[in-house]
Amino acid sequence: MASASPGSALRQPVAIAAVSQLPPKRYPEFDGMEMYRQLLKIFLSEWDLAPSDIQGLMSAPGGMALGASGKPPNLLTHEILMNDLGLTPHFAETINAGGATYGVMIQRAALAVSAGLVDSVLCLGAGKFPAMGPGGAEALAKTTSQPEFEYPYGPALYSMYAQTATRHMHEYGTTREQMARVAVSERKWALLNPDAFMRSKGEITVEDVLASRPICSPYNMLDCSVPCEGGGAILVTNAELARRVNPQPAYLLGMGEFHTHGYITQAPSLTTLGADVTGRKAYTMAGLTPSEVDLVQLYDAFTSNPIMLLEDLGFCGKGKGGPFVAEGHTDPGGDLPMNTYGGLLSYGHTGDASGVSMIAEAILQVMGRAGDRQVAKADVALAHTYGGMIGDHSTLLFGRTA
Repeated sequence: MASASPGSALRQPVAIAAVSQLPPKRYPEFDGMEMYRQLLKIFLSEWDLAPSDIQGLMSAPGGMALGASGKPPNLLTHEILMNDLGLTPHFAETINAGGATYGVMIQRAALAVSAGLVDSVLCLGAGKFPAMGPGGAEALAKTTSQPEFEYPYGPALYSMYAQTATRHMHEYGTTREQMARVAVSERKWALLNPDAFMRSKGEITVEDVLASRPICSPYNMLDCSVPCEGGGAILVTNAELARRVNPQPAYLLGMGEFHTHGYITQAPSLTTLGADVTGRKAYTMAGLTPSEVDLVQLYDAFTSNPIMLLEDLGFCGKGKGGPFVAEGHTDPGGDLPMNTYGGLLSYGHTGDASGVSMIAEAILQVMGRAGDRQVAKADVALAHTYGGMIGDHSTLLFGRTA
């Protein structure tokens, strides 16, 4: 058995051999399970794989988005997909941790591959965004809010997030202009991505964000992620299989997982939400520091979130995230490229699969497959996802060498 590196839970190197995405848009003709099938068609057409190359299978519940199809989610999606693929996997599971699902999924897959249970695990995420009519919005609020002490007061999802933004503004002086600058930066990246949902809308300015329709103070419309549909497929393998499939795989260098709370009123802090813990775990496992990370992909349901995540993950001091973005560090040509695919704010918030797009982008950058948005130096990439009311956290570090 190979010895583990200091702080590492991995017994042998683990890599991402292949990655594909179902482009973000609206797919009214497909239900949740059919979205998975469309994703698989793309994945199998892009990569030369034999059935024996997929020994494990993990997915989120098909049709998980509330109100998207009028049907309950399929809690055994992996069973349907393994039958569709003609597989009899040695490792399979359907899991859900909201937006953190795919980060958590890759960690589970990596542990299985590292332990020698399987040589590979295909991690899948595809889905639709919840219907935002009265019924869908109410169902989403009921699911994400505490039933006795939050839901009776009529919260909406964005109003619960807004508490974290206003608290950060109060404690650290973060401004609306700095938050708006996050949206501006990510739109710059989206214009380099032919698949980005908001690419056709062109550039935006801070003034555009501040003048857009108010949603819930301090958020305006352009502070909010763009509802759409899509998905991603990521093949986690041992190093030998990865090198056979792909001349430049993305190696998993470090990872961290942490769960802090279920409901926003139970969060121990509204400005430090768990990424500080997962970041430390991932850096320790990889033997790296934040200064050695070349680019970051951070979950950005609203413009305030990347600001807090930059701070908690060690890229700037607490309260310095707003000025950091405003100074252009995360823009194309900046010294810490962030959400280089356009983020949820401009690439699109792909429903059930929202956490897979930023992980896929980190992998594509490390592989050198990001097209016009490829950054010059992509030796180490960090992807952070969170789920629920920012209570489920996963940090992943990918590198060009094991």
